[in-house]
Amino acid sequence: MTLLVTGGAGFIGSNFVLDRLSRSDERIVNLDLLTYAGNPANLAALAGDERHVLIKGDICDAALLERLFATERPRAVLHFAAESHVDRSIHGPGAFIRTNVDGTYTLLEAARAYVAGQDDAARTAFRFVHVSTDEVYGSLSPGEPAFNETRRYEPNSPYSASKAASDHLARAWHHTYGLPVIITNCSNNYGPYQFPEKLIPLMIVNALAGRALPVYGDGMQVRDWLYVGDHCAALARVLEAGRPGTVYNIGGCNEKPNLEIVHTLCALLDEMAPRADRSSHAQLITHVADRPGHDRRYAVDAGRIAAELGWQPAETFTSGIRKTVAWYLDNQAWVAAVQSGAYRDWVATNYEARGLNGGAA
Repeated sequence: MTLLVTGGAGFIGSNFVLDRLSRSDERIVNLDLLTYAGNPANLAALAGDERHVLIKGDICDAALLERLFATERPRAVLHFAAESHVDRSIHGPGAFIRTNVDGTYTLLEAARAYVAGQDDAARTAFRFVHVSTDEVYGSLSPGEPAFNETRRYEPNSPYSASKAASDHLARAWHHTYGLPVIITNCSNNYGPYQFPEKLIPLMIVNALAGRALPVYGDGMQVRDWLYVGDHCAALARVLEAGRPGTVYNIGGCNEKPNLEIVHTLCALLDEMAPRADRSSHAQLITHVADRPGHDRRYAVDAGRIAAELGWQPAETFTSGIRKTVAWYLDNQAWVAAVQSGAYRDWVATNYEARGLNGGAA
């Protein structure tokens, strides 16, 4: 049996591949374009492991997908591949439309053609798990109930709009063509192997280097934080027992404002990697101009996946964030390797206009 994983060298995808192969001998064919956020080093532990095949390729390449489905004959697809950073989408939305919309369409069509050629048992057993985001739902006011699966889509950034479009395509390919699609919408992930453009790893990396810790606006944007290992466990349950045509929201039950996250990280670093002069890392916090269209609050109601599939997060935020800080402290060579010239150029382009070079939350 074989799983086809797209984007499996990225943050969430690589964590899923590593977790899956620690629990199962099922073969994984991993298709990744290996852009700045797709890093083969994330999968170094699988070197020489015959259960894992990494293929550099584009989900927009219909001929490649046709060959992969024909030769590998996967029983399921887990579709992680996506452009995912809001700030990048503001500065360059075209890449998000290409990957998240055109790429998802091309992958759905390849899967549809493949499934059509299978016998009844294989068609019934096949699954296409489309991994998406809670950002498609828009922004919540402070007292508003958390997003559930019937929430109206109100995307507010080019990134979330492109993911909303991909969700709609996935849903349509199930209802029109009978492709056994399951959609998941997750809250903000954190954990090992996250590229240091996102809030938590960026704060850790900047703090260790003695650089400013830039926080957008007042820092009171609230997010629901999900440890990536819990997300992987949820996806495994969806793959095993999820109902085709169903949407499952996956959340960490940890609503916290960005500024609180940064202060928590500073306190952990004060304990685990104190500065030479013993001053607090919190002295590095710097508020910068807010980004355009910044959603104020996300919160996820994960009641459906708990009730139907028995999944709940195993990590509290306290346990998960400590594990995450420890991982980055223990893997500073990985961080140095991913911070290429291209990454530094992007940071400069994105944040010089706000008067601060070095990244933002």
